[in-house]
Amino acid sequence: MTASPRPQTTIPVRQALWGLSLAGAIIAAWVFMHIGFVFFAPLDPIVLALAPVIILLQSWLSVGLFIISHDAIHGSLAPGRPAFNRAMGRLCMTLYAGFDFDRMAAAHHRHHRSPGTAADPDFSVDSPDRPLPWFGAFFRRYFGWRPFLTVNAVVFTYWLVLGANPVNIVLFYGVPALLSAGQLFYFGTFLPHRHERQGFADHHRARSVRSPYMLSLVTCYHFGGYHHEHHLFPHEPWWRLPQRGGWERDRRKRTGP
Repeated sequence: MTASPRPQTTIPVRQALWGLSLAGAIIAAWVFMHIGFVFFAPLDPIVLALAPVIILLQSWLSVGLFIISHDAIHGSLAPGRPAFNRAMGRLCMTLYAGFDFDRMAAAHHRHHRSPGTAADPDFSVDSPDRPLPWFGAFFRRYFGWRPFLTVNAVVFTYWLVLGANPVNIVLFYGVPALLSAGQLFYFGTFLPHRHERQGFADHHRARSVRSPYMLSLVTCYHFGGYHHEHHLFPHEPWWRLPQRGGWERDRRKRTGP
């Protein structure tokens, strides 16, 4: 029998061009919707009827900002360009909620070194299978003074200086930001790392929540559907994780777990 070919490694320049194109599209869409609906959308019956769809889409784009920063942390947004990765990561973290990129990067690397343990800043030793207490600890750990002051400065500037309707600010800035935090946590942290009876496949203490391609994309840019693959191949950007999933399943069929 002929062995299946080894997966091809994406050329860094090609990966960077494709990844940056996707990142640019996500950032541009987020900025367009954010400005358009916070400042210019009238609260008429049509906009209010469409508000749930707008909020969900803006929440998904907000998750995208975080995912771009995450790829920048791993250097996979623009391979071989650490300064550019940091610049893009800081931009997206600032747009998302004013988070400190360097602090988030250090915490994320600790997560990869010790996933699902007391040394993992994303994990809850006290509530390894309960989402609400775990999310509470997760939110308090990361939402410190810097994002708190940033978000409040943005809100008051929009309202008191730029004249945005406070209802628009709540609907199209506040609500999507909160939903995206829950979305990132539930699909990108809790489901892949929660404790279950069958345990985990290896020391990464992570599982992939298998789902159709589009559902994996919509929930958390493939970081739920292919989370174990992310821990196996942390250098891969979000858009290549489904390919890694196929390669890993093929490897297991040939060699076993």
